[in-house]
Amino acid sequence: MLCRAVCSAGRRLSPAASTAGSRHKHSLPDLPYDYGALEPHINAQIMQLHHSKHHATYVNNLNATEEKYHEALAKGDVTTQVALQPALKFNGGGHINHSIFWTNLSPNGGGEPKGELLEAIKRDFGSFQKFKEKLTAVSVGVQGSGWGWLGFNKEQGRLQIAACSNQDPLQGTTGLVPLLGIDVWEHAYYLQYKNVRPDYLKAIWNVINWQNVAERYAACKK
Repeated sequence: MLCRAVCSAGRRLSPAASTAGSRHKHSLPDLPYDYGALEPHINAQIMQLHHSKHHATYVNNLNATEEKYHEALAKGDVTTQVALQPALKFNGGGHINHSIFWTNLSPNGGGEPKGELLEAIKRDFGSFQKFKEKLTAVSVGVQGSGWGWLGFNKEQGRLQIAACSNQDPLQGTTGLVPLLGIDVWEHAYYLQYKNVRPDYLKAIWNVINWQNVAERYAACKK
């Protein structure tokens, strides 16, 4: 299934055309490549399940939670609004994170970035190899489920590596603008790499879409 990708998901969730009253519902973004396009590094079965099942579940649960939240808002039911916050964070974060993740990958990816992004990586991490090793180590070290991230710290004007638990969205929880996310939930790799997360992380560098990461870097500096 070839399709269009939403590249601005780190800034806001993408609304679908259908609405519930005046509220837009979120939709599952299409992938910009076929499910099997990232093989042999990530197989088609993983991509299909990850996108059409896992990401779709976050979208559906986010829409359902927002419906309940708007009902509670209309009623002035603050207790319910507060109780719904964890579900909004988890499912909203899952939607944001995966919408970025799909565009961070490409069958034509791998290698090293170029231009301003590469210079920024060298400036902030010493070398591309040191950056790669650090992000890999941070991602391997995530306990349980979560994400490894390369983000941009706008206040300090520099790149920064961070890890987020579960589906915590990078910008919403750390303030860093997301540039590159690596999903280390087991559903992202278990069918192919079993419980050997380091092997998955070694493979994923072969499909990183540095053009997309560079575009995100350029956009967040404006």
